[in-house]
Amino acid sequence: MSSAATPAAGAPAVITVEHLRKAYGTTVAVDDVSFSVGRGEIFGILGRNGAGKTTTVECVSGLRVPDAGAVRVLGLEPRQDREELHERLGVQLQQGALPPKLRVGEAIDLYAPFYDRPADAAKLLDRLGLAGKRGSYWRALSGGQKQRLSIALALVGQPEVAVLDELTTGLDPEARRETWELIDGVRDSGVTIVLVTHFMDEAERLCDRVALIDQGRIVALGKPAQLAGQAATGRRVRLRAPGQRGEQVLRALPEVSAVEHHGPDVVVAGSGNLVTVIVLALDRAGLVAGDVRTETGNLEDAFLALTARPAESGAGGAGGPAAEPAAS
Repeated sequence: MSSAATPAAGAPAVITVEHLRKAYGTTVAVDDVSFSVGRGEIFGILGRNGAGKTTTVECVSGLRVPDAGAVRVLGLEPRQDREELHERLGVQLQQGALPPKLRVGEAIDLYAPFYDRPADAAKLLDRLGLAGKRGSYWRALSGGQKQRLSIALALVGQPEVAVLDELTTGLDPEARRETWELIDGVRDSGVTIVLVTHFMDEAERLCDRVALIDQGRIVALGKPAQLAGQAATGRRVRLRAPGQRGEQVLRALPEVSAVEHHGPDVVVAGSGNLVTVIVLALDRAGLVAGDVRTETGNLEDAFLALTARPAESGAGGAGGPAAEPAAS
């Protein structure tokens, strides 16, 4: 396994995946995927819908049998050591749902007996901000509260590793940020987290390292800032749109490679001391460059650069294999 696929120095690996492969008929969902996760990390698995993310973590969790490759979690083989791993691994599935009239407290009480050392229900609900919802029906919870309950059910066995799949899909911005804070708190309690997401800002905010998966293969693996830095091959400047004449001035500059509209702004890509070049050129034309600021590469830039689709590939530009089947 390459050094890029290994956790930071001093962090022993609690998950190792080597040359994982899984196909559904003629569709290859996961193709030669390798990575490892260090103890105490938040490790992100990122990709478009259907890229192979969920299949990968289902193989890690023992919910799927890989066609080839090796997986070890806490020194255990997920299928052969399923009962022991069950006590040490918590999973929040992508499309989990509970009976509409199941109360929050009843859900915790239902799941707790499956574990030898379940968490204290009252303390767990209080920790996740659900103490006041113990008697509420699942159907009456907000989206954010349902996700908190999903996390609670993943943590009720006091696991050493938690797999959280598409945790904030469908949540409003406030609920997403609250969920992020919860994840930070879970990691601070000593739990290693594998976070599956297609939200780049979520991965940048939470993850120590990320694996970018496209069409079943890892196309990049590393710290979010490192991958973002690799995407910043040029310079970009955002400014208030200077009008048609101003855009003509910008496009004529030899340092400028592209001018794009972003709402009321334009983003200018190019090289050299781009801010100075832009300001002076507009000034010479009798125009004022308003609200000028530089932009740096981010994880989304890296992802788009690494997973770009040819224009002729069709309108379904998200690409990748067909959507992954749900776990049975």
